[in-house]
Amino acid sequence: MKSQRAELVADTAIDLLADRGMRGLTHRAVDEAAGLPPGSTSNLARTRSALLELTLARLTQLESTAFAAAPAPPGADMVEALAEMTAQALWTQLTVGRRQTIARYELAFEANRRPELRTIYDRAGERFRDLAVAVLSAAGSSDPVRHGRQFVAFGEGVMFDALIGAGAEPALDDLRLGIGEFLRGMLGEGAS
Repeated sequence: MKSQRAELVADTAIDLLADRGMRGLTHRAVDEAAGLPPGSTSNLARTRSALLELTLARLTQLESTAFAAAPAPPGADMVEALAEMTAQALWTQLTVGRRQTIARYELAFEANRRPELRTIYDRAGERFRDLAVAVLSAAGSSDPVRHGRQFVAFGEGVMFDALIGAGAEPALDDLRLGIGEFLRGMLGEGAS
């Protein structure tokens, strides 16, 4: 982020998206919720598009941190380590990062209506897909690009179902088990 004020504005926008949805996100609402003088958000992000872009950049930063912080268990085989790291990251997105994930879904829906936001949203998503491709390549995938896309889609489906869909929030152990099964099915029974 460019500054502490930019982080404050973006974090407040994330909270507003989670609480009020896209219609509740205005420059004025951010100023009020953040305790900033009127016009502060407009000075930082002049247009609604600029505010959405700032918010998406902050979400990408926060989610990258969550995925980077997920530890691999010592001595685990590659699939077990990847399942643990992914389960921890998804668990974070479903629990302490729940509001951020809901805000990201609000932005995803809006990106379908705003081509300029779609471009930024897709670019941010590429970072996670590229990471999945690299990790699955190292795990011995026969088609890491396709498998990387499927792995990200699996994680997105789990989060969407738990937060927005009809599913229940899975337990951390269920996430580990499901992700491990998914990876072994994708990489082959002999995957280690």
